[in-house]
Amino acid sequence: MTPSAPALAFVESPVQLLNVLEWAYAAGAAPAGRAALLDGVPRQPGRGAGDRGSPSAGAPALRIVVLPPTDPMSRGQLRRMAALARDEGHEVRWQEARGGRLAPLRALAALARDVRAARRVVVGDPFSRYVQLLLTLVRAEELVVVDDGTATMEFVAQTARGERLVRWHRVGGGGPAGRLRELAYAPVSATARRRFTPPAGHGRRVEVFTSMPVTVHGAMTLRANTFAWTRARFGPPRLTRGTDLVGTSLVETGVVDPVRYLEAVRSLALEHGATRYFAHRRESPEKLRALSEATGLEIVRPDLPLELVARRGPVGRTIVSFPSTVVHTLPYALTGTGVTVAVYDVDPAWLTGSASPRARTFLAGVTATARDVRRLPARTAPAAG
Repeated sequence: MTPSAPALAFVESPVQLLNVLEWAYAAGAAPAGRAALLDGVPRQPGRGAGDRGSPSAGAPALRIVVLPPTDPMSRGQLRRMAALARDEGHEVRWQEARGGRLAPLRALAALARDVRAARRVVVGDPFSRYVQLLLTLVRAEELVVVDDGTATMEFVAQTARGERLVRWHRVGGGGPAGRLRELAYAPVSATARRRFTPPAGHGRRVEVFTSMPVTVHGAMTLRANTFAWTRARFGPPRLTRGTDLVGTSLVETGVVDPVRYLEAVRSLALEHGATRYFAHRRESPEKLRALSEATGLEIVRPDLPLELVARRGPVGRTIVSFPSTVVHTLPYALTGTGVTVAVYDVDPAWLTGSASPRARTFLAGVTATARDVRRLPARTAPAAG
């Protein structure tokens, strides 16, 4: 890769940006020097804070475009992750693509030239409609998909089966209007699938960079994400004597009944003597207040992805999670620290009536394929009914 043609990455969440930094570290996309942070993202305290004057004359190896969501928690974490990326010497551009009907079109027009010129494009969410729209402009010879959590497992499976890309928890199409939108969007979705599954001998390369247990297919190649950058930059953490619980957005996505979820958290807190609950960035304030009142747990809203928070510490000697991304990523991030990561299965009785048919098997698969974790016995589950 030449200095005049850095890789171009698109991220929409803090975890995606973390995994882009991990990919750059693993792939040797080392910056030639510190780059400026563009378009008004505030500079945050961090590593290398004393070297923030003028940008280095060397060009960055990676240009990161942040397409932020609208919720404040995600935006706050993204700004802090963007500061870490800048401190690593990467160029970061903050591009609003939401907040109005014309915002996506304005963003697309602003990015079109760079997308067409990039030789290597890195994306964090292959299911994102906005990313799929950008892919219609891509001419790059290499496309990299970095982890957006456990959704990577479904992405690889769906492309292997030749299916359209649909998130595992999604149900229906939103009625007649939704079906009409799906029909209108179908050509964009089909183009994205072709970009992700080029035929043999086509010359295009697709790399999957992941911590998830996947089997790539066709022209795809696999690079393991072992969180080497995180381990090199942070920690090891100070360990507390207690147990920490990790929250999930399964209630917010309509998969798990909120009452059953509260019962499960209360059961886990009592069973394991937990004192802290690390909230998922999408968990609602109302739900978290109810959890705190019902369990007495200290609710912690992390300012960075949990892999970084846990690595920096302090963190409990045991971390308990429901089936989620962290049961795959934390064992890598916390290698050699003595922390035990435990996973607690979702009882099928907790699923809502609107949960997708795929929900039960997908969640079970997340647990079954996790490495270096402790499976908690089913007897700790709260009784249904």
